[in-house]
Amino acid sequence: MKIFVIIGAVFTALSVAFGAFGAHILERILEPRYLETWGTGVTYQMLHAVGIILVGLLMGKLPGNTLLSWSGWLMVIGILLFSGSLFVLSITKISMLGAITPLGGVSFIIAWVLMIVAAVKYL
Repeated sequence: MKIFVIIGAVFTALSVAFGAFGAHILERILEPRYLETWGTGVTYQMLHAVGIILVGLLMGKLPGNTLLSWSGWLMVIGILLFSGSLFVLSITKISMLGAITPLGGVSFIIAWVLMIVAAVKYL
């Protein structure tokens, strides 16, 4: 599905931009632990953005596959919740935001499991 390739590519581009922002701007501002948290957000965003692109490519081979569609959308949700909460936490230092992060992690896990099921069932 073309939309997942586009969304994944946007998230990869943003991941590179956020990584550069962290390395060149935030490095001078943030404490090391918050800079590390920022880096974790960037890493997970990049990995799952590539996963979203993979979903889009697989959907080209298996059109209309709802398992893959759910996988892609759960990766999008995961990036927003997991990486997004880490980015905001890093800048604001509001530790309560850390409670949102695991929801994104669960979204990632379910997304990958759905991709596994789709591969076993349809490939």
